[in-house]
Amino acid sequence: MTHDCLRPGLAALFAAALLAGCGGGGDGPAPAPAAPSDAQRIAAATATAQSTSNACAAVAPFYWEIGDRNARLASASVAGAGSTRAYTASTVLAIASASKWLYAGYVAQRRGGALTDSDIQFLNFRSGYTNFDHCSALQTVDSCLADGSNGNYSAATDGYFFYNGGHMQKHASLIGLGGLDNAGLAAEVRSQIGSDIALSYFQPQPAGGGVSSADDYARFLRKLLGGQLRMAALLGSHPVCTNPSTCAQALSTPVPATFSWHYSIGHWVEDDPASGDGAFSSAGAFGFYPWIDASKTWYGVLAREALDAGAGADSAICGALIRKAWVSGAAL
Repeated sequence: MTHDCLRPGLAALFAAALLAGCGGGGDGPAPAPAAPSDAQRIAAATATAQSTSNACAAVAPFYWEIGDRNARLASASVAGAGSTRAYTASTVLAIASASKWLYAGYVAQRRGGALTDSDIQFLNFRSGYTNFDHCSALQTVDSCLADGSNGNYSAATDGYFFYNGGHMQKHASLIGLGGLDNAGLAAEVRSQIGSDIALSYFQPQPAGGGVSSADDYARFLRKLLGGQLRMAALLGSHPVCTNPSTCAQALSTPVPATFSWHYSIGHWVEDDPASGDGAFSSAGAFGFYPWIDASKTWYGVLAREALDAGAGADSAICGALIRKAWVSGAAL
């Protein structure tokens, strides 16, 4: 018996419907758009970074780069209006809170990827050690902790997200790093994340005393993308909400009140419901901004050193634009 789909009369009368029913055409899913080429990505990111009409104009001069697990794929130094300073991949900078991701990476490596409940509470800033101010260059981890109110515990903040260097300072002391000075702390952290990563400290504080370059920080990020460090499996894990205006479990955050991000193990998750793209990052107060995109395919660094209030958040906004331009292949 002949199947309806093969009857010539019906096929001629109802061609479109019969073709669809027989698998010969119809409204199937459209093919996925082709991914941008490397050349398109580079052009889009470069134009976005150099724009004089977006958020990047306000943070120039700076250096930026983007790459994957294997290598740097694009980079450039962007000049600033009225400034003679130029940043490159090898410019050594105070990276401030970008130090936090490195310390968390150290702890993850030292623990073999199995963090304790205590580790997690200290590394996503819910430990109650929220009175830290600063160290001096000649102190050790423990002598800094004992200075002033740095090591004071607050029961009122225990269990709540409170962005403060005291969490990591106390944690470092608890795991046996208390006697280390700047050089000793750098050597210890590098012993786990890699001696190929140049890192020093201007103060013996794991949360904010780091000194490095975009080139060296990028090595750390490539190791995360390549799964060479235990932190790779912890990206975005154990997230806590961070915006006091939208979250009862948050008390203090350095990011703008319009951002509702989460905080993971020593790094941010840029997952604001309205504007976030889910990237992982660790912006420093002076504007050093490293990131890994939500797909864990690309990394980036925006490197500069500024004393402006909000320099870290400003770099993050520019960096997110460059990242979006790279992923989409369209300049912003």
